[in-house]
Amino acid sequence: MSEFFSERFGATGINKHYLLGHDAAAALLIDGRLVAAVEEERLNREKKTTDFPANAIDWCLKEAGITFDDVDLFAFPWNWSDRVLDEILDGIRTSSAPEAVKTALMGNMADLFDQVVSHEAILADFEARTGHRPDPAKVRFVPHHLAHATTGYYLAGMKDAAFLVSDGRAERFSTLTGEIRDGRITVFDDTVTGAHYSIGTLFSSITRFLGFVPNNDEYKVMGLAGYAEPPTPNPFVENLLRLHDDGRYTFAKPLETDNLHSHDALFEEYFGPFEDTLEYTSRVAAAAQQMLNVATAHQVRHLEKRTDLDRLLFEGGVALNCLNNTPMFEGSRFEDMQVSFGASDTGITIGAAAHAWLGDPGTGPEQIRAASAPVSPYLGPSYDEAAIEDALEAFADRVVVTRLGGDDEVVDHVANLLTEKVVIGWFEGRVEHGPRALGHRSILANPGFTDIKDIINTRVKHREPFRPFAPLVLEEQAPKIFDMGRKTSSPYMTFVFPVRDEYKDRIPGAVHVDGTSRIQTLTDEGTPRLTALLRKFTELTDTPCLINTSFNVAGEPIVCTPTDALNCFMGTEIDYLVLGNHLIAKR
Repeated sequence: MSEFFSERFGATGINKHYLLGHDAAAALLIDGRLVAAVEEERLNREKKTTDFPANAIDWCLKEAGITFDDVDLFAFPWNWSDRVLDEILDGIRTSSAPEAVKTALMGNMADLFDQVVSHEAILADFEARTGHRPDPAKVRFVPHHLAHATTGYYLAGMKDAAFLVSDGRAERFSTLTGEIRDGRITVFDDTVTGAHYSIGTLFSSITRFLGFVPNNDEYKVMGLAGYAEPPTPNPFVENLLRLHDDGRYTFAKPLETDNLHSHDALFEEYFGPFEDTLEYTSRVAAAAQQMLNVATAHQVRHLEKRTDLDRLLFEGGVALNCLNNTPMFEGSRFEDMQVSFGASDTGITIGAAAHAWLGDPGTGPEQIRAASAPVSPYLGPSYDEAAIEDALEAFADRVVVTRLGGDDEVVDHVANLLTEKVVIGWFEGRVEHGPRALGHRSILANPGFTDIKDIINTRVKHREPFRPFAPLVLEEQAPKIFDMGRKTSSPYMTFVFPVRDEYKDRIPGAVHVDGTSRIQTLTDEGTPRLTALLRKFTELTDTPCLINTSFNVAGEPIVCTPTDALNCFMGTEIDYLVLGNHLIAKR
């Protein structure tokens, strides 16, 4: 497949992300319950991989103790139908490109459908990679945005909700709104926005313009936005963005969806020639952030008029922009807003599976009620003490291992270590799903030290110094420390809140330059061992938070296995590593 894209589309910029997304993963539902889910990158160690998720599928089946023959339905989170192909070819045919270019592109797109993304091609690829050919009667191809919407619905406990989905693009569109009632989706068709007006792709173009990697580094643009106020007037808002009465938005200049450079000249017209300075890049980032906030708030204002439901689900890659989520919710009439841990393409395999199950004739209201509970993000592989011992043998001459008695001893020992200026790798239980480290594969530190952020960025993570860190906070204490508005919890780091003035000097390592933090709230039920650690640490230090960042270095996936954790530990200046009940230091 890679050869096809490079041979046919290398000159145009079209790649696998264009038609097949990214963040390959697999998930498994049994009787409506999510029993396993893991991203392929955690297993093949290729960050944001688009490869076929062979390892992820194999692990899910083994985790459940079943084979392909036991599977009733196979769901794929894309539906490249013949109708979609016709619409794409019509779009090329009526474009302003030269005839020779259009003819070549139409031929390549038709071949791509036939050889790569058609239903038959996908099933053939599945068979080639797994050795199993699914019965077509058992296969469901779920439109990408419906998979996103169902991900949010399923993970939040399957309560009726309105939804907004926004990302780079799906089969044909970039954003849509609608409702889910009793497991059935209604799309408000007149709110659908085409790929040429994708706020997600435009934000990726700005990411690339600022010198970062599109579809990967958008969070860096969010971090930069805190270093400046958006310009007044903001050319992105005043000159480029167009808001329409039906809740849609467009751009004064449509995007070329296969060319992330298409708006570079416009960016330089607005802000002057690119300068690799904090002043320039933060000003552009702040302007881009405000534009995204304005566009999505406009969609939500229209959506809340179309529905009488009081719960909002926001899914898709744009929903990972946590700087946008808090004002979007606070400015709405919705009583609650949820952004799931699987909001990006990491979660759509969960949504596709849930969509197939909900649409199956054998799934009735009783089955839905039985499976209706919010889902934990800890869905991937776990490793017992014997597996940890095996991994440690290969590092025996380089590490010192202290075996602790259990949870209480681990908590006491690590909490005491964290009273000092140390950095600790924390590894427990099942791997969390999604792009955020949520306390099972995390790096922890004391936010009470003013220079701890610089220490972690330079000595451990090997990343830009402007990047902030997220704090862990007990759910019951969070509103006292952060101005959370109408939110009472944020378990997946999907919302940003101002730090109250009286706490800014107490947790300086977890406060961004703009006075905010992207928090993760903890409960005894959700993360018992980590919550106990935070309670003990607070008791010892009177500091009510811990820094939590993902257990990896820049450019690598979050660690999965004990060996991954040991390699990361040995290759950085992490001071201690906790593997289950083992405390590890370097010789």
